Amino acid sequence: MKEYIATFYSHFGAIRFKKACEAIGLRAAVMPVPRNLSSSCGTCVKFQASGEETFPEKNEEMEKIVQIKGDTFCKVYEAEG
Repeated sequence: MKEYIATFYSHFGAIRFKKACEAIGLRAAVMPVPRNLSSSCGTCVKFQASGEETFPEKNEEMEKIVQIKGDTFCKVYEAEG
């Protein structure tokens, strides 16, 4: 399993995404956004998935998704505008 972090524009969006992850059997936890990632609300969801095809549906509150690779983050998705 690969590890990802999703950031959000609101705390509500993070909670909703965490529940969506759990509903499809993915391990997920709400946590503060790491310092080297920006976020409007300061809350993110760290989750495990086998790949992008297994992600829950993105919601309008999502800012971006990054894959954790050691000490670095690789962008997987970023909201437009």
